[in-house]
Amino acid sequence: MREEFWFHFPFRVRYSEVDAQAVVFNAHYLTYFDTAITEYFRALGYDYLGEVKRTGVDFHTVKSVVEYKAPIRFDEDIDVCVRVARIGRSSITLLLAIFAKGSADLRATGEIIWVAADQRTHQSVAVEESLRTLIASREKALAKA
Repeated sequence: MREEFWFHFPFRVRYSEVDAQAVVFNAHYLTYFDTAITEYFRALGYDYLGEVKRTGVDFHTVKSVVEYKAPIRFDEDIDVCVRVARIGRSSITLLLAIFAKGSADLRATGEIIWVAADQRTHQSVAVEESLRTLIASREKALAKA
């Protein structure tokens, strides 16, 4: 499964992220996902904040799913992997996976769906063609579609 992702971002679990059982508290998985998604777009060369300012369009999260496969513990090194699985008219579906650093040891999976929205009206708008092209240039499955 790890080979499905071209992008990964490393983390080391901090003490403040674990619960009384010394396992990462469930809400922190979404923080890991959010940070890795930001870094994914940075790695693509996409100026997220610049584009929001230029176009007035931002993405709203409409769905978040986390599936916990195995515990992640304090001081552990992990890789959070990100890929875009689908781009609809106004939506982007991101798939995520967390692995022990440098391995195929899967700890969690996730799905985040964003919808592009005009920030004045909060109505959905089409994902810009330039962003579609940029994502497809790195995502093998999208390039074939």
